[in-house]
Amino acid sequence: MRGIHFADIPPSQAKYVTASHGAVLDYVIDIRVGSPTFGKWDTVLLDDKDRRAIYVGEGLGHCFVALTDNATVSYLVTDVYNPTREHGINPLDEDIALEFPPAAGDLLLSPKDTDAPGLAEAAGQGLLPTWDAARAFYASLNDKEA
Repeated sequence: MRGIHFADIPPSQAKYVTASHGAVLDYVIDIRVGSPTFGKWDTVLLDDKDRRAIYVGEGLGHCFVALTDNATVSYLVTDVYNPTREHGINPLDEDIALEFPPAAGDLLLSPKDTDAPGLAEAAGQGLLPTWDAARAFYASLNDKEA
């Protein structure tokens, strides 16, 4: 399992995600403080049969769990990885309550993901993007010259 990751706004990092091999259950979590859907999440099955993809906008949390051995996930991103602007939330946080399918088996997480704070702790530390900052960033994209 890859934990819930996100980047600071601005500029954050939007992602276009697909599974080029195998299958994963992909999760998108609204972590924008003040959003009407804060703390809610949804999933999509990404696999090499149906070839679905998902766009994860700036300010949203993203994680996935592999459903097959050797699943390969591919990202197209709007900005380069910047470790000083990247953060995580523990995907096992009970406040978020992600539901995992039986096919996921025993979840294996990196130390980075198991050591990550829960949603409330991340909010308390001021790590999470805000709804207002996300909306301002989205509006700024419309102001760019074509």
